[in-house]
This record gives sequence, structure tokens and C-alpha cells, in this order.
Amino acid sequence: MSIELRFSKYTSVRAWLTITICALVTNGCTDTQGPAGSPPEGDWLNITGNASGQRYAPLSQIGPDNFSSLEVAWTWDGSDFPNVNARSTPIYVNGKLITVAGERRHVVAIDASTGKTVWTFVEPPTFRWEYSMRKNHGKGVAYGKIDGKDVVYVVTPSFFLHALDAETGEPIEGFGSGMPIDGFPETGTVDLLADLGHPYDVADGIPLDVGYITSSSPAIVVNNVIIVGNSAEQGYNQSRQENIPGDILAYDAQTGEHLWKFNVIPGPGEFGHNTWENDAWEWTGDISSWAPLSADHERGIVYIPTNGATADFWGGFRPGDNLFSTSLIALDVKTGKRVWHYQLVHHDIWNYDTPTVPLLMDLTVDGKEIPAVVQVTKQAFAYTFNRETGKPIWPIEEQPVPEALMPGEHLSPTQPFPTKPAAYDMQGLTEDDLIDFTPELRAEALEILEDFVYGPLFTPPLHRDNDIGKTASIWCPGDVGGTNIDGTPAADPETGILYVTSQKGCSSRIMIPGTERDAREDAPTGTTINKFAVGSSVRVGRVRGMPIFKPPYSKITAIDMNTGEHLWWIPVGDTPNIVLNNPALREIEIPNTGTGRQAAQVVTKTLLIHTGNGSDGTPYLYAVNKATGERLAQVKLPGNPRYGLSTFMHEDEQYIVVQIPNMLAALKLP
Repeated sequence: MSIELRFSKYTSVRAWLTITICALVTNGCTDTQGPAGSPPEGDWLNITGNASGQRYAPLSQIGPDNFSSLEVAWTWDGSDFPNVNARSTPIYVNGKLITVAGERRHVVAIDASTGKTVWTFVEPPTFRWEYSMRKNHGKGVAYGKIDGKDVVYVVTPSFFLHALDAETGEPIEGFGSGMPIDGFPETGTVDLLADLGHPYDVADGIPLDVGYITSSSPAIVVNNVIIVGNSAEQGYNQSRQENIPGDILAYDAQTGEHLWKFNVIPGPGEFGHNTWENDAWEWTGDISSWAPLSADHERGIVYIPTNGATADFWGGFRPGDNLFSTSLIALDVKTGKRVWHYQLVHHDIWNYDTPTVPLLMDLTVDGKEIPAVVQVTKQAFAYTFNRETGKPIWPIEEQPVPEALMPGEHLSPTQPFPTKPAAYDMQGLTEDDLIDFTPELRAEALEILEDFVYGPLFTPPLHRDNDIGKTASIWCPGDVGGTNIDGTPAADPETGILYVTSQKGCSSRIMIPGTERDAREDAPTGTTINKFAVGSSVRVGRVRGMPIFKPPYSKITAIDMNTGEHLWWIPVGDTPNIVLNNPALREIEIPNTGTGRQAAQVVTKTLLIHTGNGSDGTPYLYAVNKATGERLAQVKLPGNPRYGLSTFMHEDEQYIVVQIPNMLAALKLP
């Protein structure tokens, strides 16, 4: 037998043994990544580059001296897959980029040299697909190997799992089975609904009066196990109490056999059941894991970030802390047993769902080596734990927070506040946070805020028919502030530096009677109408066309995770013209405010690379000195970037692929 092995300086002895054994055994193995989830140097086998969620590649062909010479090598036109929203980050495997596109979530393989489509796969439409609120939110595919064959796994909006030959796009023989639906392949498919334990129809899905589930992020393959997360309908569209929980599912990566299910809402006798103070655990749900997952291959642990429970902004019918909502959960890959967890928000009613992948980093803290996991959040906190034990690396303190403003709501009196690292963006709203270019602008901002309740982090929502005479409540960060979906954090495993992007943004959603909101929904989930549901956002107002708070409007912060200290921060992009050319700011020196958009980021051996916009809105790709934050170079992009970036080596050339609505753009040196 001839065995070709590829090594880098990151390949450990244990990884070498794993690769060798897998090559020799009869069945083969599915994993090609090392114990820490790092792909072979130059590959990009996960939407975050590696299973550690780092968005890091140890590449240096593109560096400070030649970055400005980058050219668009090709663009891939997604117009055949309408309304591609550019949330899907392609993986790179064996000369092809593989991604998903459009509301049908076609799986698409693209030639990495030319940008030409090689093959596509799509399942037939069903009502399960038609009703999905996450049809166009697909973030990509997962990768593994079966008997030496490259395989991609896709979870569709209708909640089927397909295993496809990465070379041809054909379903894998012997994986899963066929479905009794016209047009479905005869093999290669697993019906994920079958293992959740709820009544359902294979074509129509779970009855809407029971609940609803779909997907957005891909599964992850860890030690020959596929772990599948999920997504629910947006909580701000929910008007009723009943739903199903987003339980975590696991399957054998070779056969598709169901292995285990983890209950995200614990039942009687399970850990955390006492955090549901009435019977809501029986009939409510959500707590989906819609953000990407990460994993420690060596320790056999997968890390699950979760959403809040049904419904956003109102939880009076579910008193208690509501585990495992808005949490980070560590599960044993082989058994599905909880290793540890940490709840980031108790009884979440702020839509503070955990929006980004947990990042795994090996740190040296006070001279001690610690395997860490970092979870960045909408709250602008970077919660940091020993990823093996769950112990916080620095103390996390329970601090008092404001009481509820809604009748019948039961908020936790405290919430967890990390002592390190410090918050990396605005938390709460005070007079000191308001626009301060001139005293007159500050006075206008204060006048606008007279109609609102505002204050510290975790200021709660307010209902429309309140008796305190206010229009609405403002909480900052809101569900659009801090770090959100488009803000992809990145980490340098060699230095222990975390690069986190964020934006200033507040929410002012006003609550209305549930019956009023329910009447707006064509096909609501559940049966029991909530006492309150979210109506709409009340426009807080701008000051002479500018944000009500002072800059920076968006930024990137570098944090040394070995010490927990901030190193530097830079604005994302440049000051928008609405500020630069504002008549109210004549003869005032304006610092770079940032655009107000978060950045997509990757880290290489030589650079931090991120997206942004110039003052006139022109989209750019920027190169930044990783140690200082100095902007070194920029190149113009063919469209506005969104969500992720990737970089890889193909035929001895380093590529950077940028995601743009209805387009992928690949850049390389001339």
C-alpha cells in the first residue's frame, strides 16, 4: 500500500498516529484534521478555516510588501441561484471551492483556478423547505472523508442531512437512506426530523401548532461524528408560546446512523430542569444553535453556542433562568453528555442570542498553559473559559441589573459580567456616550432621548401602553450591536491575540398585546397567544443625519488573550460622507469614525485582513499590521462584502475569496 502523508510543523505525534492508523484500517476514517482541528497547511476545510473557529491560515505568500498588488483572478456569478445573500463561506478541498447558494440552498462546487461551476446538487422542494425562514441564511457545508473519498455534508432548510461526493456531487452510497418523496436521491440522506421525537410528516414537517425547526450553519465533523445544530424562526416573529427545542443531534459520519440527542431544554431528572419554574419546558422551545460550532478533536469535545428561548423580548410565561438558553455548552462528541456549560444571559429577553463561533485558543496565563475557548457576544463581552473544565480563566461576577418594565415579567436580578477582558464596545447608554462634536449636537441628542427609557446594559423592553409616558425603552448594545452575524472574529494561535469586530447599535423594540401581533402572522407557530409580543422598532432618531452616539461607530479590537488586556483598536473603514460633509461639523477636525459596519476577517502568518468601506461607500479589502493595527494597504473590491473571508493555497498560489451578494470574488497576486 502506498500512503502519501502531508505534514507541517503543526502536525503532532498524536496526529501522525491518527493519520497512519486511518490509512491502514479497512474502513478508513472521516477526519483529516489534526487533534486541534487544524487542516493541512494551505487548505480551508471548515467555514472558519479550522474546527477551532479561528479563521486563521499559516500562509505568507500574500504579505505586507505585495498586498496592494492583489488582483481579482475571477468572480463567480450567483445569478443562477437568485438572491444569494453571501453568508456562505466556501471550503477549499482538492482544487475546488464548495459552498451553498440561494434559497434552495444549492450545493455548488467551483473550480478554484477559474471560478467555473463544476457541479451542483439540490434537493426537491417540499413544504418543509417552503416554510423555512432561514432558506437563504445557509453558511456553508461540512467536510470529512469516507474510505479515502472527500465528502461534503449539507444540512438543508427543510432539515435533511445529505452526504455528497466532493468530486462529483453525487450522494454517497450507504449513507442514510432514500426518502419517500418524489425526486429525492435513493441514498445519501438522513431525515433529521425523525430523531427529534416529535410527530411530523416527511414532506410537510412538524405541524406548526407544535413547533418549527430549520438550519442555517453547517454541521461539524469531529472524530467520525457529525454534530448537527439547527435554527428556529426568528424570535421577534413569534407571537405564541408553544414551540419545539433545538436539540443537538449526532450521526455516524460513514453511515448516517443516529448516535445521540442532547436536550437543550432539560426534562425532569436532567441537570438544569429546576431553571424552568413552571411547566414551560414541556411545550415551549427554540434555544437553537444557529451559529457555527467548533470542536477540540483531541479532547473529543464540541462547543455549542445557543439562542434564547421562545420568545424574544417577552418571557413572562417561562419564569426562571431557562437553561440552556443563551449559553455555551461543551458536549462529549461520542456520547452527547454535557461536559460543562455556562449561561451567558439568564432568562434572555433581549435577543442576545450567541451569534458567533466559539474560538479555541491555547493560552499562557500567568505562566500556566491553558486550553481556552472564547465566546464573543452581542453584549460586547469575550467570555473566556478553560475549554476542558469550563472554569472561567478570569472571574465572572454576577452583578445587579435593572428590574423588568413589563407587567408579569420575571427577570433575573443579576447577570454575569466578565472581569477580563474588558468590554470591547459600548455597553448601556449614558449622556457621556452621546454625540459630542459640539455642545449643540449633544443637546439635540438629549432632547431626542427624553421620550425614551435608557440606562445600563440589560435595560429591559417597555410595552406601548405603559403608564410612565415613554415611547419605548432603549437597550445598548441591542440585537444589532456588539458582535453580530456579520462580525466574524478571528484569532492568531501563534500569538494568542483575538481580533474582534463590533459596532455601536441599540434596540428600541416596543411591545404590544400578543393578539395584535398574532393577527399579523399568516402561519404562526404554537397555539397559545402570548400576553405580549414585539410590535416594531421605534426609530430613536438621528442628530443632523448622524448617529446619536459618538464614534467610533464600528471597530476592530485586538485583545491579548494571554493577559486579557486590549492591545489596540482601529475603526472599520473610513468616516462616511454623511459625517465628513455634514454642515454642522464645519471646521471641526473629525477622527476616523468607522463606517458602522462590522468587518469580515482572516488572520495569516503576516497579516490581519479585513473588509470595510471608504467614505463614499467604496468597498475595500484592507491589510493591517497584526501587532500594531497600522493599516498597510487596501485593494478595491467588485462589490460590498458580507460575513466571511477565506484564504488557501491552490497550485502554489495563495487566494483570498470574498463573499459578496450574488457573487464570490477570488483575489491573488498577478
